Amino acid sequence: MTTITITKKSDDTFKSIECNGHAGYAEYGEDIVCAAVSVLTINLVNSIDSLTEDKIIVDQDEDQGLIRIRFENDPSHDADLLLKSFELGVDSIFRQYGKKFLNIKFRRE
Repeated sequence: MTTITITKKSDDTFKSIECNGHAGYAEYGEDIVCAAVSVLTINLVNSIDSLTEDKIIVDQDEDQGLIRIRFENDPSHDADLLLKSFELGVDSIFRQYGKKFLNIKFRRE
């Protein structure tokens, strides 16, 4: 199962996103749930890097299926919009494939 943890501050500002684990929907190379989450996550990192001035810290471990995105400062308006788009995308995957393959957690700090 893939677990996505979205952490926000008390004022609803995004702080970090972590995706961890493999969905287990299908065999490696054929797992469309894992691929969809990966595409959204990689696109988020690339979009923030290319389209905003925001500084992010990205940690990853391919074997564990881990990618963690943290902001050095509060996200800009543009980065916030990209983050909301990511949140919408993973929620759509969750609604389509359910709790067996994807878990989305929301944390406040």
